[in-house]
Amino acid sequence: MKTYLVGGAVRDGLLGRAHGDRDFVVVGATPEQMLAQGFKPVGRDFPVFIHPRSGEEYALARTERKSARGYRGFVVDADAAVTLEQDLARRDFTINAIARDDDGSLIDPYRGADDIAARVLRHVSPAFVEDPVRVLRAARFMARFAPLGFAVADETMALMRAMVADGEVDHLVPERVWQELSRALTEPQPSAFIATLRDCGALARVLPEVDALFGVPQRVEFHPEVDTGIHQMMVSDMAARLAPGDALIGFAALTHDLGKALTPAHVLPRHLGHELAGLKPLAALCDRLKVPAAPRELAVAVCREHLNVHRIAELRDATVHDLIARCDGFRKPAIIDHMATVCEADKRGRLALQDSTYPSAALLREWHAAALAVHARDVLGEGISGPQVGERLRMARIAAIAAARARPGGG
Repeated sequence: MKTYLVGGAVRDGLLGRAHGDRDFVVVGATPEQMLAQGFKPVGRDFPVFIHPRSGEEYALARTERKSARGYRGFVVDADAAVTLEQDLARRDFTINAIARDDDGSLIDPYRGADDIAARVLRHVSPAFVEDPVRVLRAARFMARFAPLGFAVADETMALMRAMVADGEVDHLVPERVWQELSRALTEPQPSAFIATLRDCGALARVLPEVDALFGVPQRVEFHPEVDTGIHQMMVSDMAARLAPGDALIGFAALTHDLGKALTPAHVLPRHLGHELAGLKPLAALCDRLKVPAAPRELAVAVCREHLNVHRIAELRDATVHDLIARCDGFRKPAIIDHMATVCEADKRGRLALQDSTYPSAALLREWHAAALAVHARDVLGEGISGPQVGERLRMARIAAIAAARARPGGG
């Protein structure tokens, strides 16, 4: 029995980056031997065990053979005779197919260390085409490593395009697409995720609502970058800059302008009503990918209200109150703070505006806080009940917004 450190911990160590969990592969062992040493089994599809003291994962070396379409269509062999090199061969990219021995030496049969030095994301073997999730993983790794200068190898991109053309990507299950998308949105450069999927043709298959934005023009005086798809990628990157690692904000940034793809050609480059038009494709995307409630709620609020937030200083006090209420901002205050961040990303995610100021975010937060400080108990009085309480509360909160506006620097 021999144990090796594998995967991300080895890769990130070579990149000089901090790493999270450590994963190990065990060569020459049986499940019975692992259990006898106190390891606890957790693997459903193949033998994975938890170390009894460290809590780290140890997987038996294994090979995989394609048996059906989709990412679950594999037959796994975790026999004790499987070698380390065979286990590494089944991995997706060379940079993830490196092992480290106890003495610190590297086992790198596919020259992953060379690809790390050259900043290349390259597939390990032709078996790459057997798992459609690898297309998403390539895009996600680019969202993480593009800032370090990484690019997808030409031959790997060719395989990804072949997987799209062959229909393999169409067999991705919604939950896995959402998992990879939400993880990509936590990375430093989410635009690289979108660009990589678009380059291989997969964006139109997994996120057609986003793909439809490319080639749609906008008014140059508001959007110097012109192309709506380019704007969307800039907004995603700005969201990652303003709220690092926040997939909630990242998803709302990704989907805020979907309605622009539906603007009739004779209206372009104007996009009147795109915020309301975007609600239908947003609902379709969320339904298809089974997006959880929290990111869906924020995305809907941002899609519908982002133009109102941009011009919040021009809105009447009652209109500001009703905007907050529509977004459920009194019952769920965090949604307003998140919306302010996404709207700032939208405003600054434009050519030459990346370092501009965005006063609307501060105003929205300030006026929301003023209104939020007013409670139902503050307006109760003798003989006041039912709908009257709600109306009095609304009026008191509007007055609080007006008072906040009237303060020096309050807008």
